[in-house]
Amino acid sequence: MIIVMKPHAKPESIQKIKSVIEAKGLGAHISDGREVTIIGVIGDKTRLQDQNLEIFEDVDKIVPVTESYKLANKKFHPEPSIIKVGNTYIGGDSLVIMSGPCAVESREQVLATAHAIKKSGAQILRGGAYKPRTSPYAFQGLEEEGLRYMKEARDETGLAVICEVTSLAAIEAAVKYVDMLQIGARNMQNFYLLKEAGKSGLPVLLKRGLSATIDEWLNASEYIIAEGNPNVVLCERGIRTFETATRNTLDISAVPVIKERSHLPIIVDPSHATGVRQYVKPLSMSAVAAGADGLMIETHPNPATALSDGPQSLTFEQFDELCNELRPLAALFGKKF
Repeated sequence: MIIVMKPHAKPESIQKIKSVIEAKGLGAHISDGREVTIIGVIGDKTRLQDQNLEIFEDVDKIVPVTESYKLANKKFHPEPSIIKVGNTYIGGDSLVIMSGPCAVESREQVLATAHAIKKSGAQILRGGAYKPRTSPYAFQGLEEEGLRYMKEARDETGLAVICEVTSLAAIEAAVKYVDMLQIGARNMQNFYLLKEAGKSGLPVLLKRGLSATIDEWLNASEYIIAEGNPNVVLCERGIRTFETATRNTLDISAVPVIKERSHLPIIVDPSHATGVRQYVKPLSMSAVAAGADGLMIETHPNPATALSDGPQSLTFEQFDELCNELRPLAALFGKKF
């Protein structure tokens, strides 16, 4: 449940309620709005049955929260969250573009990509140093060597960098080089990994699982936030359906649903959603129109030779063209890019 305080409630009133909640062995999450403070109760609220919180000073009302996710819930945190990644902010009135190769293949590839995407307007370089692949014989990534290349690209260009992590060892290595961790679709419900990512202190991009419901996705984000890390960004990347025309089916409706249910920013990955280069542009535009806070778009110096996901990767020229077409559309929907 949440406790809604009256406008401009006194700090001592808020602290008294917080103390009562914590004395019962529950968590108290305080969200300070412009005028109203909300206190979220985390845990078994039946422990408060003997407390008439409604009559405490400066309490306006008690609102039950039926959803199992609490910290990610918009009821707990009515103001939309804005997440800082390096010198970039995700959320609010900004449209953030993350771009780069599916897999880091070489120093030259990463540096060339970083310079090209920055010139086109991207703010974050993405690259896979650890690649969880369906086939055990597919390219698995350069691991820490790839992370060093990404850090060098960040130092040269000023771009923030993000990399997927697949294990505790990968997290321990990545925190030395990147600005944001990514939890991939296959690990969305790897709860141990989610907890460790939450403990890292870095912002986390959480991709939706291949067949996950939105509630399951938000509950997964809860594992990260519950470790004291509120800096979570959600990423819709397509879900598995009966359709075979594309690799996955992009659930564009997830964007407004998340905006209604959660305060967390949401971006869209049209590259992994479709697996088809030609569909990246129209779906990118659809995502912006739906209210997405950003896009993750795969680019490669030469997609024909890419070691991973070449068919969905844009060339530098195609990426630049897409960015130029996105600018007026983003402005139309109140986003700066």
